[in-house]
Amino acid sequence: MKILLPNFWLLTSALLLTGAAHAQTAERRTGLGLLMSGLQYQGSYGSDYWKTENTRLAPGLAINQYLSRSLDLNTQVFYGEIKGYRGPEDRFATTLINLNAGFKLKLNNGWALKENALIQPYLLAASGWTYASRTGRSDSTNIELNKGYVDVFTAAGFTLRLGQGVGLFVQTGQHLPLNANLDGAREPETPRWADRYLQHTVGLTIHMGQLSDMDEDGVPDRLDKCPNTTPGVAVDAKGCPRDGDGDGVADYLDVCPTEAGTLELRGCPDKDNDGVADDDDTCPDVAGKAELKGCPDSDNDGITDQEDKCPDTPAGAQVDFTGCPVSSTTDTTAAVPAPTPVPVPATAPAGDQDNDGVPDTQDRCPATAGPARNGGCPEISVAARQSLRDATRAIQFARNSAILLPASYPTLDALVPLLAQYPDYSLSIVGHTDSQGPAAFNLSLSRERAAAARTYLLDKGVTAGRVELRGYGALHPIATNATEAGRSRNRRVEFDLFVSNGPSSAQKKYGAEPAKGAVKAPVKKAPVKKAPVRKASGKKAPAASKVVRKPAAPKTVRTSKAPAVKRPAPARPTTTPQR
Repeated sequence: MKILLPNFWLLTSALLLTGAAHAQTAERRTGLGLLMSGLQYQGSYGSDYWKTENTRLAPGLAINQYLSRSLDLNTQVFYGEIKGYRGPEDRFATTLINLNAGFKLKLNNGWALKENALIQPYLLAASGWTYASRTGRSDSTNIELNKGYVDVFTAAGFTLRLGQGVGLFVQTGQHLPLNANLDGAREPETPRWADRYLQHTVGLTIHMGQLSDMDEDGVPDRLDKCPNTTPGVAVDAKGCPRDGDGDGVADYLDVCPTEAGTLELRGCPDKDNDGVADDDDTCPDVAGKAELKGCPDSDNDGITDQEDKCPDTPAGAQVDFTGCPVSSTTDTTAAVPAPTPVPVPATAPAGDQDNDGVPDTQDRCPATAGPARNGGCPEISVAARQSLRDATRAIQFARNSAILLPASYPTLDALVPLLAQYPDYSLSIVGHTDSQGPAAFNLSLSRERAAAARTYLLDKGVTAGRVELRGYGALHPIATNATEAGRSRNRRVEFDLFVSNGPSSAQKKYGAEPAKGAVKAPVKKAPVKKAPVRKASGKKAPAASKVVRKPAAPKTVRTSKAPAVKRPAPARPTTTPQR
Protein backbone atom coordinates (compact mmCIF):
# COMPACT_ATOMS: atom_id res chain seq x y z
CA MET A 1 0.00 0.00 0.00
CA LYS A 2 2.77 2.43 0.94
CA ILE A 3 4.62 1.53 -2.26
CA LEU A 4 1.55 2.06 -4.45
CA LEU A 5 0.66 5.54 -3.19
CA PRO A 6 3.82 7.29 -4.45
CA ASN A 7 3.53 5.42 -7.73
CA PHE A 8 -0.06 6.61 -8.15
CA TRP A 9 0.69 10.27 -7.55
CA LEU A 10 3.74 10.04 -9.83
CA LEU A 11 1.50 8.68 -12.59
CA THR A 12 -1.14 11.36 -11.89
CA SER A 13 1.47 14.16 -12.12
CA ALA A 14 2.67 12.81 -15.46
CA LEU A 15 -0.88 12.85 -16.83
CA LEU A 16 -1.43 16.40 -15.57
CA LEU A 17 1.70 17.57 -17.37
CA THR A 18 0.52 15.77 -20.51
CA GLY A 19 -2.82 17.57 -20.29
CA ALA A 20 -1.11 20.93 -19.85
CA ALA A 21 1.01 20.34 -22.95
CA HIS A 22 -2.12 19.59 -24.99
CA ALA A 23 -3.81 22.69 -23.58
CA GLN A 24 -1.19 24.93 -25.13
CA THR A 25 -1.78 23.74 -28.70
CA ALA A 26 -5.07 21.80 -28.94
CA GLU A 27 -7.46 24.77 -29.38
CA ARG A 28 -9.55 23.77 -26.40
CA ARG A 29 -10.00 20.22 -27.70
CA THR A 30 -8.43 18.76 -24.57
CA GLY A 31 -10.48 18.40 -21.40
CA LEU A 32 -9.04 17.70 -17.96
CA GLY A 33 -11.39 16.08 -15.45
CA LEU A 34 -11.15 15.50 -11.72
CA LEU A 35 -13.32 12.62 -10.54
CA MET A 36 -14.46 10.66 -7.52
CA SER A 37 -15.63 7.07 -7.97
CA GLY A 38 -17.38 4.49 -5.84
CA LEU A 39 -16.19 0.87 -6.32
CA GLN A 40 -18.50 -2.15 -5.70
CA TYR A 41 -16.97 -5.68 -5.76
CA GLN A 42 -18.49 -8.96 -6.99
CA GLY A 43 -16.68 -12.32 -6.85
CA SER A 44 -15.94 -15.30 -4.62
CA TYR A 45 -16.88 -13.34 -1.49
CA GLY A 46 -20.33 -12.39 -2.81
CA SER A 47 -21.71 -9.29 -4.50
CA ASP A 48 -21.77 -5.69 -3.32
CA TYR A 49 -23.38 -4.44 -6.54
CA TRP A 50 -25.71 -1.51 -5.90
CA LYS A 51 -25.09 -1.71 -2.12
CA THR A 52 -24.05 1.68 -0.86
CA GLU A 53 -22.86 0.43 2.56
CA ASN A 54 -19.93 -1.49 1.03
CA THR A 55 -18.96 1.13 -1.59
CA ARG A 56 -15.30 2.21 -1.52
CA LEU A 57 -14.30 5.70 -2.71
CA ALA A 58 -11.60 6.13 -5.35
CA PRO A 59 -10.24 9.51 -6.53
CA GLY A 60 -9.00 9.87 -10.07
CA LEU A 61 -8.25 11.89 -13.14
CA ALA A 62 -9.63 11.86 -16.70
CA ILE A 63 -8.26 13.36 -19.89
CA ASN A 64 -10.59 13.76 -22.84
CA GLN A 65 -9.32 14.54 -26.37
CA TYR A 66 -11.76 15.80 -29.02
CA LEU A 67 -11.55 13.81 -32.27
CA SER A 68 -14.78 14.66 -34.06
CA ARG A 69 -18.34 15.72 -33.37
CA SER A 70 -19.21 12.09 -32.52
CA LEU A 71 -16.02 10.66 -31.05
CA ASP A 72 -13.57 11.51 -28.25
CA LEU A 73 -10.48 9.72 -27.00
CA ASN A 74 -10.87 9.19 -23.24
CA THR A 75 -8.21 8.25 -20.67
CA GLN A 76 -8.90 7.63 -16.98
CA VAL A 77 -6.78 6.73 -13.98
CA PHE A 78 -7.96 6.09 -10.43
CA TYR A 79 -6.69 4.81 -7.10
CA GLY A 80 -9.03 2.78 -4.89
CA GLU A 81 -9.68 -0.32 -2.82
CA ILE A 82 -12.13 -3.25 -2.75
CA LYS A 83 -12.74 -5.53 0.25
CA GLY A 84 -14.47 -8.80 1.14
CA TYR A 85 -15.20 -10.42 4.50
CA ARG A 86 -16.54 -13.81 5.52
CA GLY A 87 -14.79 -14.09 8.88
CA PRO A 88 -11.48 -13.39 10.61
CA GLU A 89 -9.79 -16.19 8.72
CA ASP A 90 -11.47 -15.48 5.40
CA ARG A 91 -11.10 -11.89 4.27
CA PHE A 92 -9.24 -9.73 1.75
CA ALA A 93 -8.38 -6.13 0.87
CA THR A 94 -7.10 -5.26 -2.61
CA THR A 95 -5.66 -1.88 -3.49
CA LEU A 96 -6.03 -0.95 -7.16
CA ILE A 97 -4.41 1.48 -9.56
CA ASN A 98 -6.25 1.39 -12.86
CA LEU A 99 -5.32 3.14 -16.11
CA ASN A 100 -7.54 2.72 -19.15
CA ALA A 101 -7.99 4.37 -22.53
CA GLY A 102 -10.82 4.09 -25.00
CA PHE A 103 -13.34 5.83 -27.21
CA LYS A 104 -16.36 7.84 -26.15
CA LEU A 105 -19.33 7.92 -28.50
CA LYS A 106 -21.15 11.23 -28.04
CA LEU A 107 -24.86 11.57 -28.76
CA ASN A 108 -24.67 15.38 -28.89
CA ASN A 109 -23.19 15.15 -32.37
CA GLY A 110 -25.71 17.27 -34.25
CA TRP A 111 -27.84 14.27 -35.15
CA ALA A 112 -29.45 13.10 -31.94
CA LEU A 113 -28.78 16.28 -29.97
CA LYS A 114 -27.19 19.66 -30.67
CA GLU A 115 -23.46 19.89 -30.11
CA ASN A 116 -23.90 22.53 -27.40
CA ALA A 117 -26.86 20.76 -25.72
CA LEU A 118 -27.27 21.24 -21.99
CA ILE A 119 -27.28 17.47 -21.32
CA GLN A 120 -24.80 15.46 -23.41
CA PRO A 121 -25.13 11.65 -23.08
CA TYR A 122 -22.40 9.25 -24.20
CA LEU A 123 -21.21 5.61 -24.27
CA LEU A 124 -17.66 4.57 -23.38
CA ALA A 125 -15.62 1.45 -24.24
CA ALA A 126 -12.04 1.13 -23.01
CA SER A 127 -9.29 -1.31 -22.26
CA GLY A 128 -6.77 -0.82 -19.50
CA TRP A 129 -4.17 -2.09 -17.12
CA THR A 130 -4.63 -2.65 -13.38
CA TYR A 131 -1.98 -3.03 -10.74
CA ALA A 132 -3.37 -4.87 -7.67
CA SER A 133 -1.92 -5.34 -4.21
CA ARG A 134 -3.84 -8.05 -2.25
CA THR A 135 -3.64 -8.72 1.47
CA GLY A 136 -5.74 -10.83 3.88
CA ARG A 137 -6.32 -14.51 4.74
CA SER A 138 -7.87 -17.34 2.74
CA ASP A 139 -8.11 -20.95 3.91
CA SER A 140 -6.04 -19.97 6.99
CA THR A 141 -3.27 -18.79 4.71
CA ASN A 142 -2.01 -15.20 4.53
CA ILE A 143 -2.58 -13.44 1.23
CA GLU A 144 0.13 -11.08 0.04
CA LEU A 145 0.26 -10.78 -3.70
CA ASN A 146 1.08 -7.90 -6.11
CA LYS A 147 0.23 -8.39 -9.75
CA GLY A 148 -0.75 -6.45 -12.89
CA TYR A 149 -3.34 -7.53 -15.45
CA VAL A 150 -5.46 -6.30 -18.33
CA ASP A 151 -9.13 -5.46 -17.95
CA VAL A 152 -12.02 -4.28 -20.14
CA PHE A 153 -14.19 -1.34 -19.11
CA THR A 154 -17.58 -0.31 -20.54
CA ALA A 155 -19.69 2.58 -19.25
CA ALA A 156 -22.55 4.97 -19.97
CA GLY A 157 -22.96 8.51 -18.73
CA PHE A 158 -23.79 12.12 -19.50
CA THR A 159 -22.18 15.52 -19.19
CA LEU A 160 -24.09 18.52 -17.86
CA ARG A 161 -22.78 21.70 -19.52
CA LEU A 162 -22.21 24.29 -16.82
CA GLY A 163 -20.68 27.02 -18.94
CA GLN A 164 -18.12 27.83 -21.60
CA GLY A 165 -15.62 24.96 -21.43
CA VAL A 166 -16.85 23.52 -18.09
CA GLY A 167 -18.97 20.40 -17.57
CA LEU A 168 -20.12 18.06 -14.79
CA PHE A 169 -20.20 14.38 -15.78
CA VAL A 170 -21.90 11.36 -14.19
CA GLN A 171 -20.94 7.85 -15.30
CA THR A 172 -21.49 4.18 -14.37
CA GLY A 173 -19.46 1.28 -15.77
CA GLN A 174 -18.16 -2.23 -15.08
CA HIS A 175 -14.60 -3.51 -15.06
CA LEU A 176 -14.05 -7.08 -16.28
CA PRO A 177 -10.51 -8.08 -15.26
CA LEU A 178 -8.97 -10.84 -17.34
CA ASN A 179 -7.92 -12.48 -14.07
CA ALA A 180 -10.13 -14.27 -11.55
CA ASN A 181 -7.92 -13.55 -8.56
CA LEU A 182 -8.86 -10.03 -7.47
CA ASP A 183 -9.78 -11.31 -4.02
CA GLY A 184 -6.87 -13.72 -3.60
CA ALA A 185 -9.17 -16.74 -3.39
CA ARG A 186 -8.13 -19.68 -5.58
CA GLU A 187 -11.14 -21.54 -6.95
CA PRO A 188 -10.69 -24.04 -9.82
CA GLU A 189 -12.79 -23.87 -12.97
CA THR A 190 -13.71 -20.24 -12.31
CA PRO A 191 -14.10 -17.94 -15.38
CA ARG A 192 -11.29 -15.44 -15.76
CA TRP A 193 -13.77 -12.56 -15.40
CA ALA A 194 -15.52 -13.97 -12.32
CA ASP A 195 -14.00 -11.25 -10.10
CA ARG A 196 -15.27 -7.87 -11.26
CA TYR A 197 -16.42 -4.52 -9.92
CA LEU A 198 -18.62 -1.52 -10.74
CA GLN A 199 -17.27 2.01 -10.91
CA HIS A 200 -19.79 4.83 -10.29
CA THR A 201 -18.21 8.21 -11.09
CA VAL A 202 -18.97 11.91 -10.78
CA GLY A 203 -16.48 14.51 -11.98
CA LEU A 204 -15.78 17.97 -13.30
CA THR A 205 -14.23 18.54 -16.73
CA ILE A 206 -12.49 21.75 -17.80
CA HIS A 207 -11.64 22.20 -21.49
CA MET A 208 -8.20 23.74 -21.70
CA GLY A 209 -6.74 26.12 -24.27
CA GLN A 210 -8.62 28.35 -26.71
CA LEU A 211 -10.85 27.42 -29.61
CA SER A 212 -9.60 28.41 -33.05
CA ASP A 213 -10.76 31.92 -33.93
CA MET A 214 -9.05 33.08 -37.11
CA ASP A 215 -10.74 36.49 -37.28
CA GLU A 216 -10.32 37.07 -33.51
CA ASP A 217 -13.91 38.17 -33.02
CA GLY A 218 -14.48 36.03 -29.92
CA VAL A 219 -16.61 33.41 -31.72
CA PRO A 220 -14.93 30.01 -32.35
CA ASP A 221 -14.43 29.10 -36.01
CA ARG A 222 -16.66 26.03 -35.78
CA LEU A 223 -19.56 28.25 -34.65
CA ASP A 224 -18.61 31.32 -36.69
CA LYS A 225 -20.95 31.94 -39.63
CA CYS A 226 -18.67 34.77 -40.83
CA PRO A 227 -15.12 33.49 -40.14
CA ASN A 228 -13.36 36.27 -42.06
CA THR A 229 -14.79 39.32 -40.29
CA THR A 230 -12.63 42.45 -40.48
CA PRO A 231 -10.56 42.80 -37.25
CA GLY A 232 -12.08 45.16 -34.71
CA VAL A 233 -15.63 44.96 -36.06
CA ALA A 234 -18.31 44.23 -33.44
CA VAL A 235 -20.06 40.92 -34.10
CA ASP A 236 -23.19 39.10 -32.94
CA ALA A 237 -23.44 35.64 -31.35
CA LYS A 238 -23.00 33.98 -34.76
CA GLY A 239 -19.75 35.83 -35.45
CA CYS A 240 -21.22 38.11 -38.12
CA PRO A 241 -20.93 41.92 -38.07
CA ARG A 242 -23.69 43.51 -36.03
CA ASP A 243 -26.64 44.95 -37.92
CA GLY A 244 -28.62 46.85 -35.32
CA ASP A 245 -31.37 48.05 -37.66
CA GLY A 246 -31.66 44.71 -39.49
CA ASP A 247 -31.40 46.20 -42.98
CA GLY A 248 -28.70 43.84 -44.22
CA VAL A 249 -25.95 46.47 -43.98
CA ALA A 250 -23.48 45.85 -41.14
CA ASP A 251 -23.26 48.65 -38.59
CA TYR A 252 -19.61 49.39 -39.37
CA LEU A 253 -20.57 50.04 -43.02
CA ASP A 254 -23.97 51.58 -42.29
CA VAL A 255 -24.08 55.35 -42.70
CA CYS A 256 -27.45 55.28 -40.90
CA PRO A 257 -26.96 52.44 -38.35
CA THR A 258 -30.10 53.22 -36.34
CA GLU A 259 -32.51 53.38 -39.31
CA ALA A 260 -33.28 50.55 -41.71
CA GLY A 261 -32.26 51.41 -45.25
CA THR A 262 -31.05 49.92 -48.51
CA LEU A 263 -27.76 48.37 -49.53
CA GLU A 264 -27.44 50.79 -52.49
CA LEU A 265 -27.59 53.78 -50.11
CA ARG A 266 -25.25 52.19 -47.54
CA GLY A 267 -28.00 51.49 -45.04
CA CYS A 268 -29.84 54.82 -45.24
CA PRO A 269 -33.64 54.94 -45.72
CA ASP A 270 -35.32 56.12 -48.90
CA LYS A 271 -39.06 56.11 -48.29
CA ASP A 272 -39.98 57.47 -51.75
CA ASN A 273 -37.66 54.92 -53.46
CA ASP A 274 -36.09 57.46 -55.81
CA GLY A 275 -32.50 56.44 -55.09
CA VAL A 276 -31.77 59.49 -52.92
CA ALA A 277 -31.34 58.93 -49.18
CA ASP A 278 -33.90 60.72 -47.03
CA ASP A 279 -31.16 62.77 -45.32
CA ASP A 280 -30.10 64.15 -48.71
CA ASP A 281 -33.59 64.26 -50.23
CA THR A 282 -35.14 67.72 -50.37
CA CYS A 283 -38.45 66.06 -51.28
CA PRO A 284 -38.33 62.83 -49.20
CA ASP A 285 -42.04 62.03 -49.65
CA VAL A 286 -42.15 62.36 -53.45
CA ALA A 287 -39.99 60.44 -55.91
CA GLY A 288 -37.68 62.68 -57.87
CA LYS A 289 -34.34 62.95 -59.60
CA ALA A 290 -30.95 62.51 -57.99
CA GLU A 291 -29.55 65.59 -59.74
CA LEU A 292 -32.40 67.65 -58.26
CA LYS A 293 -31.78 66.33 -54.73
CA GLY A 294 -34.71 63.95 -54.95
CA CYS A 295 -37.34 66.43 -56.14
CA PRO A 296 -39.61 65.82 -59.16
CA ASP A 297 -39.49 67.73 -62.45
CA SER A 298 -42.59 66.88 -64.47
CA ASP A 299 -41.67 68.84 -67.60
CA ASN A 300 -37.97 67.92 -67.50
CA ASP A 301 -36.81 71.51 -67.77
CA GLY A 302 -34.31 71.26 -64.90
CA ILE A 303 -36.47 73.22 -62.43
CA THR A 304 -38.14 71.29 -59.61
CA ASP A 305 -41.94 71.26 -59.63
CA GLN A 306 -42.13 73.13 -56.35
CA GLU A 307 -40.09 76.00 -57.83
CA ASP A 308 -41.46 75.78 -61.38
CA LYS A 309 -43.95 78.53 -62.23
CA CYS A 310 -44.56 76.91 -65.61
CA PRO A 311 -44.71 73.17 -64.80
CA ASP A 312 -46.01 72.24 -68.30
CA THR A 313 -43.26 73.79 -70.40
CA PRO A 314 -42.93 72.01 -73.78
CA ALA A 315 -39.97 69.71 -74.15
CA GLY A 316 -36.80 71.40 -75.42
CA ALA A 317 -37.90 74.94 -74.55
CA GLN A 318 -35.25 77.17 -72.96
CA VAL A 319 -36.40 78.32 -69.53
CA ASP A 320 -35.27 80.86 -66.97
CA PHE A 321 -34.70 80.25 -63.27
CA THR A 322 -38.49 80.27 -62.66
CA GLY A 323 -39.05 77.42 -65.10
CA CYS A 324 -40.86 79.51 -67.70
CA PRO A 325 -39.78 79.81 -71.36
CA VAL A 326 -37.36 82.64 -71.88
CA SER A 327 -39.42 84.05 -74.81
CA SER A 328 -42.74 83.67 -73.05
CA THR A 329 -43.50 86.56 -70.74
CA THR A 330 -47.25 86.69 -71.30
CA ASP A 331 -50.16 84.31 -71.30
CA THR A 332 -50.40 82.90 -74.84
CA THR A 333 -54.06 82.02 -74.36
CA ALA A 334 -55.10 85.65 -73.91
CA ALA A 335 -55.52 88.25 -76.64
CA VAL A 336 -52.20 89.85 -77.36
CA PRO A 337 -52.30 93.62 -78.06
CA ALA A 338 -50.16 95.13 -80.72
CA PRO A 339 -46.60 95.47 -79.53
CA THR A 340 -45.47 98.89 -78.47
CA PRO A 341 -42.18 100.01 -79.98
CA VAL A 342 -39.38 99.62 -77.45
CA PRO A 343 -36.47 102.00 -77.59
CA VAL A 344 -33.11 100.38 -78.21
CA PRO A 345 -31.08 100.41 -74.98
CA ALA A 346 -27.99 102.50 -74.90
CA THR A 347 -25.89 99.53 -73.68
CA ALA A 348 -25.91 95.83 -74.55
CA PRO A 349 -27.59 93.40 -72.10
CA ALA A 350 -25.44 91.77 -69.42
CA GLY A 351 -23.08 89.10 -70.75
CA ASP A 352 -23.06 85.38 -70.05
CA GLN A 353 -19.47 84.27 -70.46
CA ASP A 354 -20.11 80.63 -69.49
CA ASN A 355 -23.24 80.41 -71.73
CA ASP A 356 -25.33 78.76 -69.04
CA GLY A 357 -28.34 81.04 -69.48
CA VAL A 358 -27.69 82.93 -66.25
CA PRO A 359 -26.47 86.52 -66.75
CA ASP A 360 -23.10 87.24 -65.25
CA THR A 361 -24.67 89.83 -62.97
CA GLN A 362 -26.77 87.05 -61.39
CA ASP A 363 -24.32 84.19 -61.84
CA ARG A 364 -22.50 83.13 -58.66
CA CYS A 365 -20.07 81.15 -60.82
CA PRO A 366 -19.76 83.32 -63.95
CA ALA A 367 -16.83 81.37 -65.38
CA THR A 368 -18.33 77.88 -64.91
CA ALA A 369 -21.62 76.75 -66.41
CA GLY A 370 -24.37 75.63 -64.08
CA PRO A 371 -28.19 75.53 -63.89
CA ALA A 372 -30.18 78.56 -62.90
CA ARG A 373 -31.66 76.70 -59.92
CA ASN A 374 -28.17 76.55 -58.43
CA GLY A 375 -27.35 80.18 -59.09
CA GLY A 376 -25.39 79.37 -62.24
CA CYS A 377 -22.95 77.10 -60.39
CA PRO A 378 -22.35 73.44 -61.23
CA GLU A 379 -24.24 71.04 -58.99
CA ILE A 380 -22.40 68.61 -56.75
CA SER A 381 -22.80 65.08 -58.09
CA VAL A 382 -24.28 62.24 -56.08
CA ALA A 383 -20.91 60.45 -56.13
CA ALA A 384 -19.12 63.54 -54.79
CA ARG A 385 -21.62 63.91 -51.96
CA GLN A 386 -21.10 60.26 -51.11
CA SER A 387 -17.34 60.84 -50.94
CA LEU A 388 -17.92 63.64 -48.45
CA ARG A 389 -20.14 61.39 -46.31
CA ASP A 390 -17.51 58.66 -46.47
CA ALA A 391 -14.89 61.09 -45.22
CA THR A 392 -17.11 62.05 -42.28
CA ARG A 393 -17.59 58.37 -41.38
CA ALA A 394 -14.05 57.13 -41.95
CA ILE A 395 -11.76 59.79 -40.50
CA GLN A 396 -10.05 58.60 -37.30
CA PHE A 397 -7.91 60.20 -34.60
CA ALA A 398 -5.83 58.98 -31.68
CA ARG A 399 -7.78 58.97 -28.43
CA ASN A 400 -8.34 62.38 -26.86
CA SER A 401 -6.07 64.07 -29.39
CA ALA A 402 -6.00 65.68 -32.81
CA ILE A 403 -3.41 63.26 -34.22
CA LEU A 404 -4.69 61.71 -37.45
CA LEU A 405 -4.45 57.95 -37.69
CA PRO A 406 -2.98 56.49 -40.90
CA ALA A 407 -6.34 54.86 -41.69
CA SER A 408 -7.66 58.38 -42.44
CA TYR A 409 -5.11 59.19 -45.14
CA PRO A 410 -6.80 57.43 -48.12
CA THR A 411 -10.11 59.10 -47.30
CA LEU A 412 -8.56 62.57 -47.16
CA ASP A 413 -6.51 61.88 -50.29
CA ALA A 414 -9.77 61.28 -52.18
CA LEU A 415 -10.91 64.84 -51.36
CA VAL A 416 -8.00 66.47 -53.20
CA PRO A 417 -9.20 65.60 -56.75
CA LEU A 418 -12.75 66.38 -55.64
CA LEU A 419 -11.78 69.99 -54.91
CA ALA A 420 -10.00 70.18 -58.26
CA GLN A 421 -13.21 68.99 -59.94
CA TYR A 422 -15.19 71.89 -58.42
CA PRO A 423 -12.94 74.98 -58.61
CA ASP A 424 -15.77 77.37 -57.66
CA TYR A 425 -16.36 75.57 -54.36
CA SER A 426 -14.57 75.58 -51.02
CA LEU A 427 -14.44 72.86 -48.40
CA SER A 428 -15.96 73.21 -44.95
CA ILE A 429 -14.43 71.02 -42.19
CA VAL A 430 -16.40 70.99 -38.94
CA GLY A 431 -15.41 69.13 -35.77
CA HIS A 432 -17.85 67.82 -33.14
CA THR A 433 -17.49 65.84 -29.91
CA ASP A 434 -19.75 64.04 -27.47
CA SER A 435 -20.75 65.58 -24.15
CA GLN A 436 -18.23 63.68 -22.00
CA GLY A 437 -15.70 65.89 -20.24
CA PRO A 438 -15.34 69.68 -19.84
CA ALA A 439 -17.09 71.79 -22.48
CA ALA A 440 -14.01 73.97 -23.04
CA PHE A 441 -11.85 70.93 -23.71
CA ASN A 442 -14.42 69.51 -26.13
CA LEU A 443 -14.60 72.79 -28.04
CA SER A 444 -10.82 72.95 -28.32
CA LEU A 445 -10.57 69.27 -29.35
CA SER A 446 -13.26 69.62 -32.03
CA ARG A 447 -11.51 72.60 -33.61
CA GLU A 448 -8.05 71.04 -33.45
CA ARG A 449 -9.26 67.85 -35.12
CA ALA A 450 -10.80 69.88 -37.92
CA ALA A 451 -7.52 71.80 -38.15
CA ALA A 452 -5.52 68.57 -38.39
CA ALA A 453 -7.60 67.44 -41.37
CA ARG A 454 -7.19 70.87 -42.99
CA THR A 455 -3.41 70.81 -42.51
CA TYR A 456 -3.22 67.39 -44.15
CA LEU A 457 -5.09 68.69 -47.23
CA LEU A 458 -2.91 71.79 -47.43
CA ASP A 459 0.18 69.56 -47.38
CA LYS A 460 -1.34 67.76 -50.39
CA GLY A 461 -1.43 71.03 -52.37
CA VAL A 462 -4.93 72.36 -51.68
CA THR A 463 -5.06 76.16 -51.55
CA ALA A 464 -5.44 77.44 -47.99
CA GLY A 465 -8.20 79.88 -48.93
CA ARG A 466 -10.42 77.04 -50.14
CA VAL A 467 -10.57 75.13 -46.83
CA GLU A 468 -12.48 76.51 -43.86
CA LEU A 469 -12.44 74.91 -40.41
CA ARG A 470 -14.73 75.22 -37.41
CA GLY A 471 -15.29 73.46 -34.11
CA TYR A 472 -18.56 73.29 -32.19
CA GLY A 473 -17.68 70.92 -29.35
CA ALA A 474 -20.74 69.05 -28.08
CA LEU A 475 -23.30 71.69 -29.07
CA HIS A 476 -24.77 69.85 -32.06
CA PRO A 477 -25.24 66.11 -31.39
CA ILE A 478 -26.87 63.91 -34.03
CA ALA A 479 -27.64 61.11 -31.54
CA THR A 480 -28.15 60.63 -27.83
CA ASN A 481 -25.18 61.04 -25.52
CA ALA A 482 -26.71 58.57 -23.05
CA THR A 483 -25.28 55.51 -24.85
CA GLU A 484 -21.82 54.63 -26.18
CA ALA A 485 -23.27 54.06 -29.66
CA GLY A 486 -24.79 57.54 -29.64
CA ARG A 487 -21.62 59.18 -28.35
CA SER A 488 -19.63 57.40 -31.05
CA ARG A 489 -21.84 58.99 -33.73
CA ASN A 490 -21.54 62.43 -32.13
CA ARG A 491 -17.72 62.30 -32.25
CA ARG A 492 -17.28 63.26 -35.89
CA VAL A 493 -15.62 65.61 -38.36
CA GLU A 494 -17.95 66.70 -41.18
CA PHE A 495 -16.89 67.63 -44.71
CA ASP A 496 -19.04 69.65 -47.09
CA LEU A 497 -18.65 71.84 -50.20
CA PHE A 498 -20.03 75.37 -50.57
CA VAL A 499 -19.77 78.08 -53.22
CA SER A 500 -16.64 80.05 -52.42
CA ASN A 501 -18.21 83.50 -52.67
CA GLY A 502 -21.16 82.60 -50.44
CA PRO A 503 -21.78 81.62 -46.83
CA SER A 504 -20.25 78.33 -45.74
CA SER A 505 -22.40 75.26 -45.24
CA ALA A 506 -21.40 75.16 -41.57
CA GLN A 507 -22.55 78.76 -41.10
CA LYS A 508 -25.94 77.97 -42.64
CA LYS A 509 -26.32 74.70 -40.72
CA TYR A 510 -24.92 75.52 -37.27
CA GLY A 511 -24.48 79.28 -37.12
CA ALA A 512 -21.42 81.14 -35.87
CA GLU A 513 -18.61 79.19 -34.27
CA PRO A 514 -18.68 79.61 -30.46
CA ALA A 515 -15.86 81.60 -28.93
CA LYS A 516 -13.57 80.09 -26.33
CA GLY A 517 -15.00 80.34 -22.86
CA ALA A 518 -18.47 81.12 -24.17
CA VAL A 519 -19.57 77.51 -24.55
CA LYS A 520 -21.21 75.47 -21.82
CA ALA A 521 -21.88 71.76 -21.79
CA PRO A 522 -25.53 70.99 -22.61
CA VAL A 523 -27.20 69.79 -19.44
CA LYS A 524 -30.74 68.82 -18.61
CA LYS A 525 -32.58 71.19 -16.34
CA ALA A 526 -33.16 69.61 -12.98
CA PRO A 527 -36.52 70.14 -11.28
CA VAL A 528 -36.52 73.04 -8.87
CA LYS A 529 -36.44 71.87 -5.28
CA LYS A 530 -37.10 73.98 -2.29
CA ALA A 531 -34.22 74.28 0.08
CA PRO A 532 -34.81 72.41 3.35
CA VAL A 533 -35.70 74.55 6.34
CA ARG A 534 -32.78 74.69 8.71
CA LYS A 535 -32.85 75.80 12.27
CA ALA A 536 -31.09 79.01 12.97
CA SER A 537 -27.64 78.59 14.40
CA GLY A 538 -25.46 80.91 16.32
CA LYS A 539 -23.15 81.37 13.36
CA LYS A 540 -23.61 84.33 11.10
CA ALA A 541 -23.83 83.99 7.35
CA PRO A 542 -20.65 85.01 5.55
CA ALA A 543 -20.55 88.47 4.17
CA ALA A 544 -21.06 88.92 0.45
CA SER A 545 -17.60 90.31 0.07
CA LYS A 546 -16.11 87.13 1.51
CA VAL A 547 -17.72 84.68 -0.89
CA VAL A 548 -15.03 82.33 -2.15
CA ARG A 549 -14.77 82.30 -5.91
CA LYS A 550 -13.06 79.69 -8.04
CA PRO A 551 -9.87 80.97 -9.69
CA ALA A 552 -10.12 81.55 -13.41
CA ALA A 553 -8.49 78.93 -15.60
CA PRO A 554 -5.12 80.08 -16.94
CA LYS A 555 -5.31 81.37 -20.45
CA THR A 556 -3.59 79.36 -23.16
CA VAL A 557 -1.71 81.27 -25.83
CA ARG A 558 -2.75 79.97 -29.23
CA THR A 559 -1.73 81.09 -32.69
CA SER A 560 -4.19 81.76 -35.46
CA LYS A 561 -2.58 79.11 -37.63
CA ALA A 562 -3.98 75.61 -37.74
CA PRO A 563 -2.03 73.07 -35.67
CA ALA A 564 0.20 70.58 -37.42
CA VAL A 565 -1.10 67.09 -38.02
CA LYS A 566 1.21 65.45 -35.49
CA ARG A 567 0.74 68.08 -32.82
CA PRO A 568 -0.90 66.31 -29.85
CA ALA A 569 -3.93 67.84 -28.19
CA PRO A 570 -3.65 69.18 -24.64
CA ALA A 571 -3.66 66.50 -21.95
CA ARG A 572 -7.18 65.59 -21.05
CA PRO A 573 -8.24 65.85 -17.39
CA THR A 574 -8.07 62.59 -15.50
CA THR A 575 -11.83 62.65 -14.98
CA THR A 576 -12.49 62.61 -18.72
CA PRO A 577 -13.13 59.15 -20.21
CA GLN A 578 -10.99 57.89 -23.10
CA ARG A 579 -12.55 58.12 -26.57
